[in-house]
Amino acid sequence: MPKLDLASAPVKTGSIYPEPYAAQMAGRSSRSLGALAGLTQFGVNLVTLQPGAPASLRHWHLKEDEFAIVLSGALILVEDDGETVMQPGDCAAWKAGVPNGHRFVNRSSAPASFLVVGTSAEDEVATYSDIDMKIHMGGGKPRFTYHDGSAWTGHRDLAPKGDTE
Repeated sequence: MPKLDLASAPVKTGSIYPEPYAAQMAGRSSRSLGALAGLTQFGVNLVTLQPGAPASLRHWHLKEDEFAIVLSGALILVEDDGETVMQPGDCAAWKAGVPNGHRFVNRSSAPASFLVVGTSAEDEVATYSDIDMKIHMGGGKPRFTYHDGSAWTGHRDLAPKGDTE
């Protein structure tokens, strides 16, 4: 395959999260480079965070491994055990099935970017660590539930753990 033209990958903003969480993802954008290349076994996304923006809610995956490398700017990696400053070239990885909620947040005054690579499981469940919510992905469609598996009907917080901004 020839060199990918990154500019031809559509920029995706917003979130599939239900409110009030979707609004919290303002300042996050991504380009699906894996889809641009026609990859099907793993995803590759270039994520840009504006100052103050989070990449996601803190979460962990049941079936999908994740790997991230910071490309530009400074980010804070927030995990169950605390926070780590991440600079260009710094990497982090999360093994499927290990309940270590994680996310990146840009607390700097300049944009920052990272590349994230992850398994593309046909059916996947991600658990959100700081709120009572899970996402079930199947057939390309999200379905949200509470941690106990009951149908999502709206915002219901757990006791705060770590960074919940």
